[in-house]
Amino acid sequence: MLYVVIPVFNRKQYTRDCLLSLRQQTRADFRVVVVDDGSTDGTAQMLAQEFPEVEVVTGNGQLFWTAGVNAGIRRALALKATCVMTMNNDVLALPNFMAQMLAAAERHPTALLGPLELDVSTGEPVYGGERLDWRTNTRRDLLTELAPAERHGLHPVTYLPGRGLLVPLAVIEAIGLFDEQRLPHYLADFDYTSVARRHGFPVFCNYDARLSTYPEESGQEQTRRQRSLRGYYQHLFGIRGGGNLVNFTHFTFKNCPRPYLPYYLLNGYARRLVGYFLH
Repeated sequence: MLYVVIPVFNRKQYTRDCLLSLRQQTRADFRVVVVDDGSTDGTAQMLAQEFPEVEVVTGNGQLFWTAGVNAGIRRALALKATCVMTMNNDVLALPNFMAQMLAAAERHPTALLGPLELDVSTGEPVYGGERLDWRTNTRRDLLTELAPAERHGLHPVTYLPGRGLLVPLAVIEAIGLFDEQRLPHYLADFDYTSVARRHGFPVFCNYDARLSTYPEESGQEQTRRQRSLRGYYQHLFGIRGGGNLVNFTHFTFKNCPRPYLPYYLLNGYARRLVGYFLH
């Protein structure tokens, strides 16, 4: 049985909309675990009243993304999950999303799978996976390489984000849970899928499974919009900072091939130090 794990902190309406989209799936052989990390906006009451079928794990407000996901996965494993899917609450699953993900998982039972992401306001694709060249720290965006007619099926990628990430039980048994100690919020998903790939598990973006997302709602986008010294500090050192230098260092030492490590680190530091002002 597939268990979908959704960590949430406030933003009750996003959670409601996400869960409603999961209720509308053409294939319903999955269950949902919501990790409510100390929400103060009535999320707990909404879940109890409107979604009694959802399993709820309660946090203390200090879990952040990675520990929240791990708490949900532990509950799912206790309930005999055979695979899990991590999902953010600010996504909407198209009606055949789960059917396409489960069909691909049945064909490739050891693969980690992520969806094609669409902008919720326009319906246009915004993320379809990437392939990283560690030597030069350059990324090939599959959306720019694939013609519209080729945007279907499975495409191998270097890593995947946690928005709709399907993880087989075999992967968890081999490499454990997400790295909440070194990567408490950002990069934990890219790290996990990179580690799994290096352990021999395929990592694919499934272009037939589609999620609608809100690109402007990510924490790093909101931090960059501030354009202030405080925002710059949060960008580089805050737990929700998209350019967090400590997280980037941990990710690099865990995943970058050793011959390319010095250049990758220096190039990555430079991008984070100046990138805040360029976007």
